Amino acid sequence: MLLPTQESFSLVGYQTVLEQGDFIGYFSNSIIVTVLALFFVLLLGAMAAYALAEYKFKGNTLLGLYLAIGIMIPIRLGTVGILDFVVDVGIENTLFALICVYIAQGLPLSVFILTEFMRQLSSDLKDAARVDGLSEYAIFFRIVLPLIRPALATVAVFTMIPIWNDLWFPLILAPGDEVKTVTLGTQQFIGQFVTNWNAVLSALSLALVPVLILYIIFSKQLIRGITSGAVK
Repeated sequence: MLLPTQESFSLVGYQTVLEQGDFIGYFSNSIIVTVLALFFVLLLGAMAAYALAEYKFKGNTLLGLYLAIGIMIPIRLGTVGILDFVVDVGIENTLFALICVYIAQGLPLSVFILTEFMRQLSSDLKDAARVDGLSEYAIFFRIVLPLIRPALATVAVFTMIPIWNDLWFPLILAPGDEVKTVTLGTQQFIGQFVTNWNAVLSALSLALVPVLILYIIFSKQLIRGITSGAVK
């Protein structure tokens, strides 16, 4: 096996990807769906985790167990029910349907991880903030969230990758040309008898770019989040 030479090296695969179909549009759709779903998973998951970790109320443990069930049971088992609901509501073939499904898919893991991190935070710091007159929302956004950045980075990476690489729900809920995601758009180069592997590999390599950028941005926080608690 040799490295590509000037004669053998070619960018024809990338040229095919950019000329055939609307790959830029597919890329934009994936970014919109992933960013919005990730934002709400982190926000809603952090708020729910804060409530479970900070307040003791009747059913607290049962609610935590209920959310944990969402980690053990794959959301794809409810595909038929989800599709019926999406059609009944009238949001089929839209990015909004994908965003809602991915939020529901990512929340259980987000709540589970963030709850454990928040339980490790010192209560003295939050009590001092309450004495100073800060509201619970101020404590949450100004004190708690900055302290759990490693956990947020961990959740962000583990949530983004399944969303970005998903083919199942885009194929079922949003197969239209205007709302196709990158993974679904790549399928146009795969035929029953002939597959343009140059275009497929080029499209997949371009699809890796956002994941690499996310990892570079959050790598330090991600390592801290994964190793948190391993060394005391």
